[in-house]
Amino acid sequence: MSDDEGGGSLYVLTAVLMTPAQFPSMLGDDFAEACSLLGVAPNREGYGLVLGQDEEGARWTVVVDDVSLVATAIASWDCGMDYDLSPDERSIVISLAGWPLDLSVSASGIPEPHDPEQGADGTGRVPLAPPSAEAWGPVQRRMGADQIAREWADWRERVATDGGAAAAAHPGLARAMEEALAYTRTPPPPGRVRSSFAGESARTLRVDGPGWSLVARTGETEGPDAAFVLLDEEPSEVLAVPHEGIHDLPQLLAALDRVAVRPA
Repeated sequence: MSDDEGGGSLYVLTAVLMTPAQFPSMLGDDFAEACSLLGVAPNREGYGLVLGQDEEGARWTVVVDDVSLVATAIASWDCGMDYDLSPDERSIVISLAGWPLDLSVSASGIPEPHDPEQGADGTGRVPLAPPSAEAWGPVQRRMGADQIAREWADWRERVATDGGAAAAAHPGLARAMEEALAYTRTPPPPGRVRSSFAGESARTLRVDGPGWSLVARTGETEGPDAAFVLLDEEPSEVLAVPHEGIHDLPQLLAALDRVAVRPA
């Protein structure tokens, strides 16, 4: 991939979508916040993030507005097919030093991945970097919710029913559920509530707010709807949401699903 803005070639390693319905959660609680972190406008169509190395091995993240091309590349790679992701230079919105994600791969035949000097991308900002695993905060809280969504069956089995009953009295959980309920009355910024396919009639919900994240599954055939909440104030703790006592959980999740944005 040639990058005129960066002045050289980029060896593409991977790519991710950044749309209102699908964006890396570590970048923000909603789509606009994620865009702000990267210095781009929160347009409706979204962007693709292309991660790679230049000829000297430096890490670069190239933001492009050709979402369809990036989506096609990702779908091809997921199916085990080769796909040469080479966005047109006119689709490049901005090139940023560093990677926001932790990658275990690198391009062959060039120096090991490293960050270019600060300011190399013309923004004057510190290069993008993956979040630290040593601290707990909004980023780690959202990433924890993402992990639960990926490992849903394991988490549902691991968290006992009485854990939800004990969590019912937690003031942070009550606050999160009240704010989630408010989303069903006044739709929040795009990306705060996302719904994705989880098989048959099931949906996975990801909901974020100031200081909290919720992950839930609706429409499951093997059991009732379930949900878990993570809080900034409770490092690494996972609170099971009780079906009764705060709000009627199935009704709340159904209402959230109705206001959620969904992948095209």
